[in-house]
Amino acid sequence: MFKITKKSDDRVDIDLSGQLDSDMMAKGLDELITQSEGVTNGKMLYRITSFAMPSFGAIGVEMARLPKLFGLLGKYDRCAVLTDAGWIRTAAEVEGALIPGLSIKAFGLDDLEEAEAWLDS
Repeated sequence: MFKITKKSDDRVDIDLSGQLDSDMMAKGLDELITQSEGVTNGKMLYRITSFAMPSFGAIGVEMARLPKLFGLLGKYDRCAVLTDAGWIRTAAEVEGALIPGLSIKAFGLDDLEEAEAWLDS
């Protein structure tokens, strides 16, 4: 599952679970790009459960959309990642250290209130 929900003018939530195939990846990324139109100083809540590596086709779809995805970086200031996998939390925080202008903080799956408070701070 790859679900995008625009919670407000400056916030998008992403729910990702299981393995993504090329169709799910294409629909999800296109929806993310569409829902991000007009966003400035945005916040993103990314919930990842039961993660499985995407199919090769899904990775190809993502690579084809990289230019548009890089364009999203300037729209968002903060990203909270909720996940049940420790290695994903670590990877998210490393990614946040490498992307200028985007603060990424990882939380346990049950820490929604803490993540929401951090996004709003």
